[in-house]
Amino acid sequence: MASRDSICGLVFFFSLIALSTEIFASESEQSQSKEFVLTLDHSNFSETVSKHNFVVVEFYAPWCGHCKKLAPEYEKAASILSSEDSPVILAKVDANEEPNKVLSTEFEIKGFPTIKILRNGGKNVQDYKGPRDADGIVAFLKKQSGPASAEIKSVEDASGLIDDNKIVVVGVFPEFSGEKFENFTALAEKLRSDYDFGHTSNAKLLPRGESSVTGPSVRLLKPFDELFVDFQDFNVDALEKFVEEASLPIVTLFNKDPSHHPFVVKFFNNPNAKALLFLNFSSDLFDAFKSKYHDVALQYKGNGISFLMGDLEASQSAFQYFGLKDDQVPLIVIQTNDGQKYLKANLEADQIASWVKEYKEGNVMPYKKSEPIPEVNNEPVKVVVADSLQEIVFNSGKNVLLEFYAPWCGHCKKLAPILDEVAVSFQSDADVIIAKIDATANDIPNDIFDVKGYPTLYFKAASGNLSQYDGDRTKEDIIDFIQKNQDKTAQQDSPKDSAGKDEL
Repeated sequence: MASRDSICGLVFFFSLIALSTEIFASESEQSQSKEFVLTLDHSNFSETVSKHNFVVVEFYAPWCGHCKKLAPEYEKAASILSSEDSPVILAKVDANEEPNKVLSTEFEIKGFPTIKILRNGGKNVQDYKGPRDADGIVAFLKKQSGPASAEIKSVEDASGLIDDNKIVVVGVFPEFSGEKFENFTALAEKLRSDYDFGHTSNAKLLPRGESSVTGPSVRLLKPFDELFVDFQDFNVDALEKFVEEASLPIVTLFNKDPSHHPFVVKFFNNPNAKALLFLNFSSDLFDAFKSKYHDVALQYKGNGISFLMGDLEASQSAFQYFGLKDDQVPLIVIQTNDGQKYLKANLEADQIASWVKEYKEGNVMPYKKSEPIPEVNNEPVKVVVADSLQEIVFNSGKNVLLEFYAPWCGHCKKLAPILDEVAVSFQSDADVIIAKIDATANDIPNDIFDVKGYPTLYFKAASGNLSQYDGDRTKEDIIDFIQKNQDKTAQQDSPKDSAGKDEL
């Protein structure tokens, strides 16, 4: 969930972004004034992209702080590439402008800045997953614009591609032709933003694995678990599934070590349910928990659940997100793709296997994050929490306008006095409730409410009909909406609001 206020500051609490502050000195006043990043919009986007084989497009919003921080680095990178006569084109689109929102929809832009790589005249689109400093952008794009898979001819080639901290996928082939090699190349092209690919005719050049292999075979080398895995099915879909599954650790570790962060991102991007065990990594309990947790993860490998261990010190953002407290550790929480959460606090190592088994068998009740129900709730706008949502909104038999807000949201703060006025205008109507819920401190049923930004307003009529309010955020428009949509039976006795508007 993200709003205009939050979307550019949206941070997955496990992601890592490094931004350089080095300033590039231009050689002349002319080069200082010239913009090397192309400005695109809805009118020239398709025509421009179709003329180039490799275009990088930043979708930004003028108000976004991260966009402003990226801008000089992005421009510097474009200048460097231009000076080297690179075929790589850097462009930008103001996705905040109304006419350009059709492009945001087409490319599924959900946050700012979002950078896309468009290849072959826009026929192939990939997410940019590289650095955000100028030199890093240039190096990453040079690599991305070259061959998807690098040929390994020597030990030096192999050591330049393969190191101990990243995943590398290498195809071993007796010759670089035929359907299997073409399928491997297609896989490399598809996944090149996520992994490094190489190919060789000599497995002896590779640092790990059986050296007598002549292929065709695919070897995934990784810095964890069994260190390498070989695979011989060259169906493209099967290859992709193999790479995605083999590149995820049996147990992903999260602490302040940045080498773990790429695997944490992969953990959260994979489609499985996610089990997260939190404890203090410096505790005497760590080794016992790690061993037992690893055994359970192996047991359920391939069964739709992935496992992560998080250090308490590094996981405070996660604790805030889940509504957890330090005195509950060691604890395990499982989150499913539909947003349900299952929690076991003050866990013992010997309880991990039995509790996960109970969860898989459907014998663990969901955990719901909720603020305490207010003891006094007599303000015009009523406070709803997760534990009172059912009672106030769904079981009250009232017409309820419910605002989902975030305490830090500027638009929510601006709307607050307006909702107060709306609530006051309906105080004489016992069948109408104006309410609010802090969506950052309470779990929201995602199967009922589609809250993607703040503030989001929903109206539940007394008859049970639920609709989202997307009109203007003025007192008059909100009142008009309520009067038009409230249950007719309840509306018969509704008095005219204090603004003197006629009932409809």
